[in-house]
Amino acid sequence: MRLLIADDDPFVADFLRLALTRAGHAVDVVSNGSDALWMAAEVRYDAVLLDVSMPSPDGFEVCRGLRAHEVWTPVIFLTGRGEVADRVAGLDAGGDDYMTKPVSVAELEARLRSITRRGPTQRPVVVVAGDLEVEPGNRTVRRQGVEIALTAKEFALLESLVRNKGQVVSRSYLREELWDFAFDARSNVIEALVRRLRSKVDVPFGRSSIETVRGSGYRFSLDAQST
Repeated sequence: MRLLIADDDPFVADFLRLALTRAGHAVDVVSNGSDALWMAAEVRYDAVLLDVSMPSPDGFEVCRGLRAHEVWTPVIFLTGRGEVADRVAGLDAGGDDYMTKPVSVAELEARLRSITRRGPTQRPVVVVAGDLEVEPGNRTVRRQGVEIALTAKEFALLESLVRNKGQVVSRSYLREELWDFAFDARSNVIEALVRRLRSKVDVPFGRSSIETVRGSGYRFSLDAQST
């Protein structure tokens, strides 16, 4: 997932960024409400993690502003304000979930999976493509019943391809989905990642599911011929 964290506490923001990056997510961070509004409106995020007590506009105002401009990206409030009235205010502002700091990263990830499954694009618990099964909840991949060990980034790439099975996924889409703004578009990191993924999910099973569509990107094909 590509995530935006908006929090004016640098220690909290850095902790969340590191933890979520290690889990395979692409994470951008801002420290005030104005930047949060601009970024969330300009970039296609899977979810936004909003602190409430930020320099104006605060988290509630940011969320209301996004909804007013028909930006429906799921929002989770992460805040030290845990009173019922605050929770009600956050949800009424258009938030999808509300967590009180300090947060458990494992619980935060579970809530992220939950709200993105409920979003405009359905994200089922297990994604099936032919004889391949991808389970985002515990990052499990199986082919023909055999479990395949992947790195966090390999899993994120495979999940993106499988969720769009049969469709061409462009390199620019993958850059936005899997990396933050520090990504060097001139590098061949995507090609190298695809090669590693093929060596694990295709080659050992006599498949050629991950196709290169010249000049466009990649496609996970359900009709791939055995190699």
